Amino acid sequence: MADGDGWRRCALGHVHWGRHGAAGLMVFHRDPGDGRKRVLLQQRAWWGSGGGTWGMFSGGMATREDPVAAALRETAEESTLDTSRVRLYGTWTEDHGGWSFTTVFGEMDHRPVVEPASRETRRAEWVPVEEVDRRKLFSPFARSWPALRGALARLVVIVDGANVVGARADHGWWKDRAGANARLRDDLAALAEGLTGLPDGLVPYEVAYPETVLVVEGAARRVADEPRDGVRVVAAPGSGDDLIADLAAHTDLDTVPLVVTADRELRARCESAGAAVIGPRWLLERLPRR
Repeated sequence: MADGDGWRRCALGHVHWGRHGAAGLMVFHRDPGDGRKRVLLQQRAWWGSGGGTWGMFSGGMATREDPVAAALRETAEESTLDTSRVRLYGTWTEDHGGWSFTTVFGEMDHRPVVEPASRETRRAEWVPVEEVDRRKLFSPFARSWPALRGALARLVVIVDGANVVGARADHGWWKDRAGANARLRDDLAALAEGLTGLPDGLVPYEVAYPETVLVVEGAARRVADEPRDGVRVVAAPGSGDDLIADLAAHTDLDTVPLVVTADRELRARCESAGAAVIGPRWLLERLPRR
């Protein structure tokens, strides 16, 4: 018996499984052939709570276990899904007072056949998003599904390197623009570990694991030749603003772009393309201090 196994009563008077809270994995895939988005669901075994109903793979967290680790572990224990192939996008926690449930969102670039791997799973199936409501759903999952459905997206943070470098306390950046952008690139890698305090109405994640794109121009272009894990550096062949506006406009169906710049004209161009825009201060408050 794991140390997290057991029932817990929350402040709302409900009884939940998981002495230290629980976590689950909401993973999706968009088929490039038919264009449909599908989520991986588990049909619960008949003998357990909510027997025969459908929901996400989930379970109780162990002592001091991270919710992401718990969600991936439970899914791997209950199914044959290779969770190492899941690209994490964010987390969202429902706090019931004394007990909480964290949903971990992610995407896969393919849709493997997934089989049961424990007595807790009757079946596993990739279900089209628009058909989820037609299933007999596990009641807690049914209550959360409308919110979960709106969170199946990847946050892409597009950074105006020239503008952000000029806004941070990086002395002498105007003399060494390449060096200043390289330092910014290295600091942006920290966002891959989790980004909090997202603007309202963007994506409903408390913690996001974004794709970060740093756009460099002019003398800083050579920074694109020096890759860094967690950050994609793109060199603008001409105007950096033109490239940023183009990136903001040409995103896929499951992408939510957030442009970081204080340039008013660029802000207007990006917002007209449907992207959200925020100033450098917000970003700099979330980077390591130098």
